[in-house]
Amino acid sequence: MRESSRAAREAAHEAGLDRVLVELVNLRVSQMNGCAYCLDRHTRSALKAGETTQRLGVLSAWRDTEVFSPAERAALALAEATTDLSDPAAQDEAYEAARSALTEHQISAVLWVAITINAFNRVSILSQHPVRPPA
Repeated sequence: MRESSRAAREAAHEAGLDRVLVELVNLRVSQMNGCAYCLDRHTRSALKAGETTQRLGVLSAWRDTEVFSPAERAALALAEATTDLSDPAAQDEAYEAARSALTEHQISAVLWVAITINAFNRVSILSQHPVRPPA
């Protein structure tokens, strides 16, 4: 799993996606899946990469804000479509929107990141990875 995660981050970097966007995808997927461990870990990673507390605070309502770029909005929609497979129309809409804001290489990288964090969420949830207070 760690190797897959490293490869997904590398693919995102090679596609020209910055670390903040990758962490937004990780966080949005983890929010949808309810994975406390991954939310904790990727919140810290996002802050370290330069993300703001304002944007982190409104991430679950990203569609209702103006604080995310077109590329970030496209990536978040793709992440949601990859996580919730129950609505094919939403998937089609997300892919269509992504094509206007991201390259094919970037779309592939976002999908890889979203699929990887979905897998990590499931492992962490089922393994009951704890979230501990800071030391």
